[in-house]
Amino acid sequence: MKAAHAQTIIQAFEAFSPKNLAVEGDKIGLQIGTLNKPVEKVMVTLDVLEPVVDEAIEQGVSLIIAHHPIIFRPLQNLRTDQAAGRTIEKLIKHDIAVYVAHTNLDVADGGVNDLMAEALGLTSTQVLAETTVDRVKKLSVFAPVSHAEVVREAIGDAGAGKIGDYSHCSFQTEGTGMFVPSNEADPFIGEKGELARVDEVKIESVFYESQQSEILRALKQAHPYEEPAYDIFVSDIKGKSRGLGRIGYLEQEMTLDAFIDHVKGAFAVKGARAVGDKSKPIKKVAVLGGDGNKYLRTAIQKGADAYVTGDLYFHVAHDAMIEGLACVDPGHHVEKIMKQAVADKLRKFITSKKYDTEIIVSNIQTDPFWFK
Repeated sequence: MKAAHAQTIIQAFEAFSPKNLAVEGDKIGLQIGTLNKPVEKVMVTLDVLEPVVDEAIEQGVSLIIAHHPIIFRPLQNLRTDQAAGRTIEKLIKHDIAVYVAHTNLDVADGGVNDLMAEALGLTSTQVLAETTVDRVKKLSVFAPVSHAEVVREAIGDAGAGKIGDYSHCSFQTEGTGMFVPSNEADPFIGEKGELARVDEVKIESVFYESQQSEILRALKQAHPYEEPAYDIFVSDIKGKSRGLGRIGYLEQEMTLDAFIDHVKGAFAVKGARAVGDKSKPIKKVAVLGGDGNKYLRTAIQKGADAYVTGDLYFHVAHDAMIEGLACVDPGHHVEKIMKQAVADKLRKFITSKKYDTEIIVSNIQTDPFWFK
């Protein structure tokens, strides 16, 4: 067994949280260090604060995957006699890379907002605020008969051909492929300078645009040719709505007073700010991780009885109160729900590839608030 390469781990991560799902201008991706190295230990965290970095150093971590950017606003200076600069200094001195997945992890299937909706027990969930439509595309790839099954399985494992409750959906036709390898080529089949005729299979499968990079990577790894032949077409089939927040239904209606306790239990918090009449019946619920102030109107327009989000502003809370929308603010920090979920996904990948890399979750409490 050997340690996984940092870039390999990030490629696996981006397979379920692609960068192109992020809101325009968001600060995501590699922020500190390099991915050009093997890593024996990876830490998943919500925030990259100095105590988290100290924990990473003590644990021998060489890659941190975080939800909140360590660099969000332009740096005015990098003073190592102050906490922010000192934190970055420690990361660089100990060769710890920091990779950030922010709104792309919010939007992703199984990401922060799906996890929060699941914790609340919401059913029939839909996207609250659409940010993009994930277009449907179609891949046509040509492979020699001897490797058709390997290629088909590889692109299917990467997500191609997922239709409803079915996976690895594809269609194939057989034919003859022809090509002439140049003198500089290293052909898998045929001779340099001579026309080769090969029995080939054309494999066709649909996928979402956000999956394209991962599917093409899998295709090229599995295909025997040094230059695989493939086409990609944009389909007229309606794409998948992607966006921030989720809206769905509680299995049982409850009062706002009971719902507040439900929220506290779901996210393991000691308190929560709330807006609205305690006796108001709650059935349809909108949830958005982090700062959801700008999407309050969306929750109202979509008929939510209650809106669960963090960092509610005073005047936005007034708007909710006037409009009759109940709100529950359990704190921005409840996005910590992503830590274990991301770690579990990465551990599954590491195990499947038989890498000797450990995935750990930060144990540092980064919520700055406490209740008296």
